[in-house]
Amino acid sequence: VSQQLKEEIRRGFEGLQDPLAGLLDMLEGSGDWKGKGHSLGYYITTELQLWIKEHPAAQQSGIKLKKLQARVLGILAQCPANLLDPLISIYQLHAADRNYLLGHVSHLYHEGDYKEAAILSIKLKLQPDQDVEKMCTPLLLQDKVNLVEDYVEEYPELQSELLHILDTWCEPHFNIKDITRQYQGLSRYKPEKFNRKTLSKLVFRLLERFNVDPALCPNVINQRHLRTLKYLFYKRFVEKTMTQENWADHVQSTVGENRWLQGHLIQLLTSYCDLSTAARWAQRCNLPKEMLPCRVADELQKLQIQERVEEATKADSYDESKKKDYYQLPIPRANIHFLQTWEETLQCWEKVLQPAQVVGIDMEWRPSFGMVGKPRVSLLQIALKDEVFLLDLPRLLQQAEVDGEKEKLPQFIQMLYSDASITKLGYGMSGDLSNLAATWSALKGTDKKAQGVVDLLTVDKRVDVLSLEQSNEGRGVKQPEKGLSLLVQYVLGKPLDKTEQLSNWEKRPLREEQILYAAADAYCLLEIYEKLCKDPESFGLSSDLTESLVGKESIKPKAKKQLNKQEALSPSGQQCQGSRTETLRRPAPISPKEFSVVCDNMLQGLGRYLRCLGVDVRMLENGDDHRKAAEIARQEGRVILTSGLPYQTLQSQVAEGRCFSVNSSEKAKEQALQVLKHFNVQVSLSDIFSRCQ
Repeated sequence: VSQQLKEEIRRGFEGLQDPLAGLLDMLEGSGDWKGKGHSLGYYITTELQLWIKEHPAAQQSGIKLKKLQARVLGILAQCPANLLDPLISIYQLHAADRNYLLGHVSHLYHEGDYKEAAILSIKLKLQPDQDVEKMCTPLLLQDKVNLVEDYVEEYPELQSELLHILDTWCEPHFNIKDITRQYQGLSRYKPEKFNRKTLSKLVFRLLERFNVDPALCPNVINQRHLRTLKYLFYKRFVEKTMTQENWADHVQSTVGENRWLQGHLIQLLTSYCDLSTAARWAQRCNLPKEMLPCRVADELQKLQIQERVEEATKADSYDESKKKDYYQLPIPRANIHFLQTWEETLQCWEKVLQPAQVVGIDMEWRPSFGMVGKPRVSLLQIALKDEVFLLDLPRLLQQAEVDGEKEKLPQFIQMLYSDASITKLGYGMSGDLSNLAATWSALKGTDKKAQGVVDLLTVDKRVDVLSLEQSNEGRGVKQPEKGLSLLVQYVLGKPLDKTEQLSNWEKRPLREEQILYAAADAYCLLEIYEKLCKDPESFGLSSDLTESLVGKESIKPKAKKQLNKQEALSPSGQQCQGSRTETLRRPAPISPKEFSVVCDNMLQGLGRYLRCLGVDVRMLENGDDHRKAAEIARQEGRVILTSGLPYQTLQSQVAEGRCFSVNSSEKAKEQALQVLKHFNVQVSLSDIFSRCQ
């Protein structure tokens, strides 16, 4: 605002007998201030706020002030947000009669101005005297979640009360329509946003934001545990990627002593397993017979009572044949050290903190399965050339508390990460360090001080990874390798055995399979790094690999060595169709409007992203057979976008170059860029959001 305008406004105040009444006269007589942005009314109001501080004699009191307050309250409901605070300050509304203010807000509420009533309540700090359910329910129905959060922001007791209400609405037999029925005429009502799933997500977000005890929301927590239970059954019996030991550990810790969850466990067992297994779990949970289905209760009677309850089923014997299919540690078992005391860790520190040392670092934690908060690191693995150290963090933390030596271990870890002369190898190291800081607050900021760090996840994004689906299928692995396991397979020849990845890493003692898995996860980083450094160019990396990696994000691939995913050699040694075409002849540029695709059902995120850019996209539903993509492509002249195993099938059913395989481990944005580049699609600003979303 120009100085001349400010001076003119101030001269106007000085010329008025009652500037406060004059401002209200102006606001009531003009609609200029009601729009968004900084209006003339806004500048006059904020200038008066400053002027009154310099001229306290102009401030009103008594009956005269009450009359002004009554007038300004009539204006506040129509006010843009930027005028509220100045007007509340000028007319001393914080000091006004509280019952009068509550009455005015109640009037707004009954007029259906729920948002305005809530905003004014927040500004005047009226929440402790209001009914939180009454104030927040219409806001939730209008999908004004942020306003609800602001409403309870400064009041822990209201946060707990709101969470309890939301959890009550998530009870299995509660009818949400009983709530929505009261607000049938509500403007901007969004019923699709008001359901049990949405409420559950909101509860978890609020629990984390306000740091409230999850025990306050038993219904939502139980539902989340039930989803975890179903997921565990899927992993064990459908996907078959979880061992019996891991599965049983997680099932036991998920259901705990909760009778409701135990009942659902028995139902799932009768669907996926035999009656004998269900009966054994019923015995293990000590469930009363009246809670059991008749057939399970009958089976339970047949079981012999034993001193110790048997495992749900016998543990799977370790399959020796796995050794030939998966990466194996090249060091003896005696060189893997499980450290639980400070004295034991001293040998580790002395060997690790050596100049020019190269160490592989990994961490393990119990899977959270979507629960609140960051996971706590249970195991820290540090691998050297000849040995691996596994640090039992929960035990070491406990000992540090008892001995009063909390600073020793954090000091070592900080020294390790900040020493530029020691090369630290990791995979997704920023996530590991974030979880480590959540486990031990003294380690916050370690990532900012880290030097000499090589995150092989960065390399993984640059190197050209072979198409490995057929070799996976030959080993009977249902899911294709991904992440570190895929990088290990590409560089070292065999993937990691990830069956222990979802272990309960908090449970002690660790099983032998867990110890070997944890050691291999850290040690393989050393072997990958050594091989990449010896021959970076054969992996499509620049020759100055070491210099470009350490402490930097930039690993530049060599253009002539870097292959497109479509050019990668298949295990049979044959190139995918169309690979040479791209390297020799780039297609003519086209606009998104001219480009039409059908996305396979595992690429719905990519489909949505391309549609945002103006591409004509059709997407398969989750239950559709992959072959439907070929039918649509032939009928409508579309390009198929797919990934993994289906590519081999689909590309043979359409013309050459009309089927493209993307990297399923990348995010939708990276996948979209890959597609646009391959087909030379040129996106302009006018294309973005040009199609209905």
